[in-house]
Amino acid sequence: MNREYHRWYSPSLERDMELLIFGHAGARVLIFPTSMGRFYEWEDRGMMDALRGHLDNGWLQIYCVDSVDEESWYAKWKHPGARVWRHVQYEQYLLREVLPLSNQKNHNPFLITVGASFGAYHAVNFALRHPHLVGRTIGMSGIYDISRWLDGYHDENVYFQNPVEYIANESDPGRIHALKQVDIILAVGNGDSLYGNNTYFSGLLWQKDIGNALRVWDGWSHDWPYWQQMLRLYIGGHD
Repeated sequence: MNREYHRWYSPSLERDMELLIFGHAGARVLIFPTSMGRFYEWEDRGMMDALRGHLDNGWLQIYCVDSVDEESWYAKWKHPGARVWRHVQYEQYLLREVLPLSNQKNHNPFLITVGASFGAYHAVNFALRHPHLVGRTIGMSGIYDISRWLDGYHDENVYFQNPVEYIANESDPGRIHALKQVDIILAVGNGDSLYGNNTYFSGLLWQKDIGNALRVWDGWSHDWPYWQQMLRLYIGGHD
């Protein structure tokens, strides 16, 4: 299996950032770690082994990015507005630095974003904000209302980074058309405390006629062995 480590100084974040690439060809997959997780988390948890066939056969090329959650959503010592702004800078890092790298290494136009737990927020939010870039998004055991991290604070940046808000108010025909083209998969256990948020968010999307697949698993299903199974079921490609 092809494995590459990359590190560079990010102009968007004004600090060094690291990532791992797995595979040599196929659909590009942008994978986000769980809460405050690192770029090597998915490898350490055996997720790359779960997709070894996809990677060895050139069906997928995976980009495991680092997070800045400790400097954004989980930075309780910062003003909430500064937390959100750090996330905005992180989004610029993805758009201006990570995606150009992936396009340079792999010309496959199909991009998939994937995340579990808090990583699912990152994956799905990125896809919904940039539907012209993303063909499929998979959120496993995720949350799609970011307000609980902001101590009641709200501004324009909060609105545009909070899926339950901007989807509920989406009215632009062009945006809605673009969102309809994205394969949106939300997988969650019916015993997970986030189950209600997933069903609510899926309903919001359907109210806008934006199709999505809500996949409800039995029990809690909020852990790596379940996410391995979900990933193999929903990532697509051959197996």
